[in-house]
Amino acid sequence: MTQEKAKWQKLVRRMEILLRLRSFPVAMKMLEKKEQLQEVPFLRRPEHKVTMCQLINLARNFDWTVGADIEDFGLPTCSSILGLNELPSFYKDGTFRSIVWVQTKEDGKRFEAAIPRIPTGKYEAVVMAPLVYDPFEPDIVLIYGNPAQMILLINAVQFEDYEVMQFHCVGESSCSDAIARCYLNGKPQLSIPCYGERRYGHAQDDELVMALPASYMEKALRGLEILYRRGVRYPISFAGAEGNLDSALPVAYTSLEEKIESIRGAIPNGLVAGLTGVIASGKSTVSSKLAQLGARLIDFDLIAHQVVEPGKPAYNDVVKYFGTQVCQEDGTLDRKKISDIVFKDMEKRKKLEQFTHPRIYEEFFRQLKEIGDEDPAAVVIVDIPLLVELNLMYLFQKIIVVSVSPETQKTRLMERDGIDAEEASRIIASQLPVKEKTGFADWVIENDGSKEDTLKQVERLFEAFK
Repeated sequence: MTQEKAKWQKLVRRMEILLRLRSFPVAMKMLEKKEQLQEVPFLRRPEHKVTMCQLINLARNFDWTVGADIEDFGLPTCSSILGLNELPSFYKDGTFRSIVWVQTKEDGKRFEAAIPRIPTGKYEAVVMAPLVYDPFEPDIVLIYGNPAQMILLINAVQFEDYEVMQFHCVGESSCSDAIARCYLNGKPQLSIPCYGERRYGHAQDDELVMALPASYMEKALRGLEILYRRGVRYPISFAGAEGNLDSALPVAYTSLEEKIESIRGAIPNGLVAGLTGVIASGKSTVSSKLAQLGARLIDFDLIAHQVVEPGKPAYNDVVKYFGTQVCQEDGTLDRKKISDIVFKDMEKRKKLEQFTHPRIYEEFFRQLKEIGDEDPAAVVIVDIPLLVELNLMYLFQKIIVVSVSPETQKTRLMERDGIDAEEASRIIASQLPVKEKTGFADWVIENDGSKEDTLKQVERLFEAFK
């Protein structure tokens, strides 16, 4: 399996976890020559005339790789949507649609004309398969899910380079809304599976379908990952229709302005900057130098350890929820054991964050006020490794990112932790790439060179604070 193909397996498995999909995302590819079907591994050809929705179902639920040309389709409506043939006049004049779906032939004619179709003459066959098996490089990917899963997928696609999603509904033959429109305009297309797909393709009552150009899949997964880190996850947990939502709403909907004003008010004549980076980027070197130059430091990692010390409220909540199994012999929390638990269970991670994050913020604001009382003009550097992952950029007047190349990062991590290249690569791959963090930076400290060069950058940075 080539590296290019292998990307689909990892991507799809992660998407299946984040959205908890119950059927395979379907890879779909149009073939210019029907003879190309013979080149597709494990291909099954229909033994009788079929509809397009049957083929889709065989791929997404039967786990099959299926292909068809014009001779395999029982209805010209299906094959014409794929551009394999022209519609017969009986369809074009509205007769066919008026028999069941609309009142008059004129309505049927307008109906047929409104259905998008891939232009004829370009393709002779179609092939579909579960994308996870890397069967071929697809043109588009069909993802089925319920409305809650679909809105998260829409949110994910919109996260980068936001644009309004425009969807259509021709009614019956809705596969044209997803498949043909996606081919024609190169944009994600959401559709409500029609009566025919539910009867003959077995689409369930609660299912919608989205067609994504294959080029959108990585973007969609990045969006899902980032939204997950920001607490937007599937299944969507219920906050309670009759309850007080203060603790359930994201900060942007409740106390955003209050939190920002608290920070500005605590250091009225100074600066509060967030400092972040990636593992083995040299962030500690930068923060230590800033402290030597006169900056005041607040370390979120240290606070995170302090709030779960035995006897503290967050500690009590964690032990009550997870049990004493997460405690070491001396009563302190076994952080590795907790990490292993929440890494495998999204809901447990959410619970852990509910216990710890409010206490971390409380301690952060307490320390900030203490510094401000001593020096209202202080330069405060807040060291937060997961600043971007936790979406805390809004808290700070400026963002500093310590950047390092992947090659240098890997070498330093191996030397620092005494691990091999494979383990270092695994750790780095599990974290947000530094290039995604530098996009939020007001200042970037490049730490690929010598320590002396890095410290000179820090000195120039501190001068800019004054």
